[in-house]
Amino acid sequence: MSTPLIENDAVVFGILMFCLGFVFYTSSLKNKFWTRFYTIFPALLMCYMLPALFNSFGIIAPEVSQIYFVASRYLLPAALILMTLSVDLKAVFKLGSKALIMFFTGTVGIIIGGPLAILIVSAVYPEAVGGVGSDAVWRGLSTIAGSWIGGGANQAAMLEIFHYNTEKYAAMVLVDIVVANIWMAFLLYGIGKSDKIDRWLKADNSAIEALKNKVIAFSEKTKRIPTLTDYIVILSIAFVGVGIAHFGAGFISDYLSDNFPIFNDKQSVLSSFTSNFFWMITIATAVGIALSFTKAKNYEGAGASKLGSVFIYILVASIGMKMDLTKVLENPGLLVIGLVWMAIHVALMFGVAKLIRAPFFFLAVGSKANVGGAASAPVVASAFHPSLATVGVLLAVLGYVVGTYGAMFCAYLMETVSP
Repeated sequence: MSTPLIENDAVVFGILMFCLGFVFYTSSLKNKFWTRFYTIFPALLMCYMLPALFNSFGIIAPEVSQIYFVASRYLLPAALILMTLSVDLKAVFKLGSKALIMFFTGTVGIIIGGPLAILIVSAVYPEAVGGVGSDAVWRGLSTIAGSWIGGGANQAAMLEIFHYNTEKYAAMVLVDIVVANIWMAFLLYGIGKSDKIDRWLKADNSAIEALKNKVIAFSEKTKRIPTLTDYIVILSIAFVGVGIAHFGAGFISDYLSDNFPIFNDKQSVLSSFTSNFFWMITIATAVGIALSFTKAKNYEGAGASKLGSVFIYILVASIGMKMDLTKVLENPGLLVIGLVWMAIHVALMFGVAKLIRAPFFFLAVGSKANVGGAASAPVVASAFHPSLATVGVLLAVLGYVVGTYGAMFCAYLMETVSP
């Protein structure tokens, strides 16, 4: 391993924050150049790729940095707590059965789509789905499952739990971003034709108006100008929760490892349950859900989920720093797997929507709450009506809740069918 130009983590962290600031600032500009640039290269992709470029040119190196460790062990669980803090499970279930059916249809489509895509592609191009040990393709695809069911936090959890080779991770990120954004483009196009699609689906739109009123009332109730006290309390909630997650994770993993030999078998599907990281993520999510039933959820109005998003993007940049872009084109068959996988998800979504006569709104938001998470589900929802953005957030937060578990199940299925 060659010595990078910069080894000081304070400087490396400054570089990562520069990358994030540059992407967010330029993507907010309204001139033609940057609008066109981020249409071709999505902002999230650039948050991964700019740090990767610094790594590829030998300026920084993950092997001599502790930034990813800090981001994944402290900022990631904090983000999960703040993301789930605002989930109102009662409100979600009151959105209507069709909204939840379409959301979980999207989840099932991703879970079964992964192994089916492997089976289909392996019949034509078996080299694309092979690999052994940490290079096994199914391990890398588990990170896509985490992203497409939950979001960046769940994707990072899958990377840690299944130990995919990080040098090849860039290829998985590209498949994730490219395929998801192709589907996003189709959805945004479909929104302009939603009336025609609803007529084809024979859907009843009356529930949409009720949804608008609920969302407007929720937004007005929680919105406020945050104070310093608000920020301190939000961070206190997040990092006390992180402490609880770390304490509980160590206790549970040690107990299982010491008392049940089956959990120590690396070939067993139960081996992940001795992972401190797995329990840390699980407990952090549970803490967030528990707090959502208390007055703590009102801190969403002061920007709890926005702070959580900041932590997620720092994690994103730290993962990007670990990428070796020279590995991206080693397996072009991965893109085919991703496209087949998404096609199965889309076909199932439209099939169920047609069957239950669900409006295109539920299909679009239910899908993006899985595939895009909190980053794009509100965008799709607000494209129907600005007041509906929170619906996308609520369903996306539900995606964070089920993302880790759904992605793990998908990963085990993909492992089973892999050659």
